[in-house]
Amino acid sequence: MKTHNYKVFKCFSRKFKIGGVEPPPYVKLIFAKYSGGGTHMGPAQFSRFLAEVQGQEGCTVADAERVMEEVARRRHNHIGLIEHQPCALTLDDFFHYLLSDDLNQAIKTQVHHDMTAPLPHYFIYTGHNSYLTGNQISSDCSDVPIIKALLTGVRVIELDIWPNSTKDDIQVIHGRTLTTPVTLIKCLRSIREYAFIASPYPVIITLEDHLTPDLQAKVAEMVTQTFGDMLYYPESGCLEEFPSPESLKYKIIISTKPPKEDVEAKRIKGKENPSPRKENSSPRERDMCEESSQKEVSDLLAELEAAERESESYEYEENSSSDGGSGQSETPKYKLLITIQAGKPKGGLKNALRVGSNEIRRLSLSEQALEKAAASHGTDLVRFTQKNVLRIYPKGTRVNSSNYKPMLGWMHGAQMVAFNMQGYGKSLWLMHGMFRCNGGCGYIKKPDFLMKKGPYREVFNPKATLPVKTILKVGVYMGDGWSLDFSPTHFDTYSPPDFYTKIHIVGAPADNTKRKTKIINNNWFPVWDEAFMFSLTVPELALLRIEVREHDRSEKDDFGGQTCLPVSELRPGIRSVPLFDKKGEKYKSVRLLMEFEFL
Repeated sequence: MKTHNYKVFKCFSRKFKIGGVEPPPYVKLIFAKYSGGGTHMGPAQFSRFLAEVQGQEGCTVADAERVMEEVARRRHNHIGLIEHQPCALTLDDFFHYLLSDDLNQAIKTQVHHDMTAPLPHYFIYTGHNSYLTGNQISSDCSDVPIIKALLTGVRVIELDIWPNSTKDDIQVIHGRTLTTPVTLIKCLRSIREYAFIASPYPVIITLEDHLTPDLQAKVAEMVTQTFGDMLYYPESGCLEEFPSPESLKYKIIISTKPPKEDVEAKRIKGKENPSPRKENSSPRERDMCEESSQKEVSDLLAELEAAERESESYEYEENSSSDGGSGQSETPKYKLLITIQAGKPKGGLKNALRVGSNEIRRLSLSEQALEKAAASHGTDLVRFTQKNVLRIYPKGTRVNSSNYKPMLGWMHGAQMVAFNMQGYGKSLWLMHGMFRCNGGCGYIKKPDFLMKKGPYREVFNPKATLPVKTILKVGVYMGDGWSLDFSPTHFDTYSPPDFYTKIHIVGAPADNTKRKTKIINNNWFPVWDEAFMFSLTVPELALLRIEVREHDRSEKDDFGGQTCLPVSELRPGIRSVPLFDKKGEKYKSVRLLMEFEFL
């Protein structure tokens, strides 16, 4: 058994044993029950455990044997099922199986939702300003964060496209900021290469278009040449209903506002150079820009807010161009490539949410606009999202690429709740957790209650008081892996860590709650053996957020790992739950042993 000496006041040392992880009492009881009190659990006994405790009712003895053989291969480097040595699990083998997050997953790992409904029937994993490597003001624009987003299952990539300094090519840049540009063609090629590695379902590129008609024609040429047969757009130029994710497998879709006529093109031309510095400025000039005064930063923030208001108000303008062109033959071609058009009805929010009989569109609202709309037009939002696409984006003052609370958008049926994927924080943890649903494919079928209409065409009211649908029991047994992934003094210089676990339910307002376990002092392998009950009114949208902290008597408690799991995807039984760091990267060894049960 390993030991470690912890220094106290630089004069004394305290020796603590760092033993190996052992099965907690409850696991020993379960093993004794299903092994008949013996030292080994056979295939028939293990199969009964999988059916009765783990809820795997269709599990056969042959299925159990395959899992047992894999455990034997990992632990003993041999196959247990041989004639003279029947396949069986010892207590340690059984415990190893329970802690193996690939053999004993906490959530479903395959695509299992109906993927044949129209796109508005799905929540879609959506990025905001997908090209930014850091903050919204001065970070670099690159294809690297786009690639990373696609590899994690993001299905909506946003690109802001502007003319370059010589006005003969297109660059991707966050307009009116100090960000450095990347060429559009580089982004498109990376999307083509990485679009369908993590998921076969369609990638939607939302373009924030600040181009003149001639450059729009160039975009059309780039897009068609880069994507070829991967590009989907309706032959007729308009859709009465969006296609399904299943029918659009391995396809790329363009979504933006239709081109405007000459007068609007002239208005944009006056803003062709979005950056307050020259593209080819020297490093010294760039440093001077980045060291701009607080007043300049305030001015940039004011411009961003103004641009946001302009963009939002433009969503309510009528598109006065009948053919979407400027008289140039190429511009209608650009328009035809737009599968999901941004709607622009006149009037206020009520009219913007009007559902036409034969028109479908996308509407974008800032997080503040969503809050206002939810307060006064909640059911209109739900009705709109049954046929059309609603995109929510962060407010312009989130210059550090932080994010907002996503649940309000999902509760009102918003398909595209756009997030800064390059940031991190609790809101982004919720986004990661939500899109672990449905095998992580980036599309989640919306709950039926968001899509149904009553006999009088009434729709779900997010403000309504709802009855409890189910009770979720969450058991927190133990944790393991910190001694492998962290140094002995990472959490505490003077002693082993004092871990506790926080459990949050995030969902409908009535469901939001939190609990925490007791603190286990001086132990790298904490055993809590506690259970909590959660009453849920909307379990379909509820998220189980789990965070381990290390208690510190003198300073802020240290972070020990986190994860977020969709309640609708939880597998009943005793499950291994791997933990992630603050940025959402999975730890190599850290995990919890938990149990889930629906009552």
